[in-house]
Amino acid sequence: MSSLPRALPRRNLLKLAGGMVTAGALMGTSGCGLLGGSEEQKGGNAQVEKAHLRVGGLPTSELAPLHLAAKNGHFQREGLTVEIINAPDGATALNSTIGGDYDITFSSYVPIFAAQAKGIAQLKIVADCASSTPNTCMIMASPDSNVRTPQDLADKRIAISGGGTISELLVKASMKANGVDYEGVQWMPLGFINMPNALRTNQVDAAFVVEPFLTLSARDAGAVPVVDTVTGPLEDLPLGGYVSAAKFADENPKTVAAFQRAMDSAVTEAQDRSKIEPLLPEFAKIDKETAAIITLLKMNSRADATRLQRIPRLMLEFGYIDKEIDVASMIFAPPQS
Repeated sequence: MSSLPRALPRRNLLKLAGGMVTAGALMGTSGCGLLGGSEEQKGGNAQVEKAHLRVGGLPTSELAPLHLAAKNGHFQREGLTVEIINAPDGATALNSTIGGDYDITFSSYVPIFAAQAKGIAQLKIVADCASSTPNTCMIMASPDSNVRTPQDLADKRIAISGGGTISELLVKASMKANGVDYEGVQWMPLGFINMPNALRTNQVDAAFVVEPFLTLSARDAGAVPVVDTVTGPLEDLPLGGYVSAAKFADENPKTVAAFQRAMDSAVTEAQDRSKIEPLLPEFAKIDKETAAIITLLKMNSRADATRLQRIPRLMLEFGYIDKEIDVASMIFAPPQS
């Protein structure tokens, strides 16, 4: 990894943020409008044990295939209806799944593997969601700070989305890869939506930002790119996926398998960008102009144990967990027909 990343492409610097809202404002809002019904269906049918699923999500672009599956009939063809419920963050959604409020949820992999390793819950990975691409997860510096290279990050105030998150892990891993000591860093938990202003007003020296807040930070705060955290040894790193309680998967194997098939077909359709751009203003609250140019993560559906093992390996290296996790044993295998 080079000490100073290339400047962001000019078109990225000109992106507009539009009307993005916080996930917290959407807490409790369902996707029933997409499905043509509002009453919960608890029973099964000829195809699945449970026909109506409550799925936790976030209003972020990587969940486009989930919304595409609901809108374009991928779930319905498998005998499912899906109520998408937006949570403030992945950890909250995961807690709701562990508690039984959601059947399946999206979350970043760090809290998933942390809960499994610490014995908080027994979980099954139902489907992969997204992995990193360049210029989507970056450390940006305040224009008034003296941070311009990775070496300048030592002992600085760095904003992250929260302690024990993948944002903190990526910052630490990037600093270590560049030979920089992160022990003296003052971690500043902050919502992504607040990071551009924090950089502009010099409340922090640097921040880990993701799209579209990466573009906002450059455009509105004059923030300076320091490290693209998902290049070099962290290239194509799996970031998040869909998970259920192991008990739910064991009791509803046909239902989970149907969800997997729907996500497989939706992700295949989503490779055509024109299929998902119109959905972004609806669920991610990104204006149409931004939706047309935003840098997207790599969308996936099949959970691959070798790829996913990279995350708990990093977590063990940086002290997030204290024992190995066998990712392969956590991946739900559909029943043999």
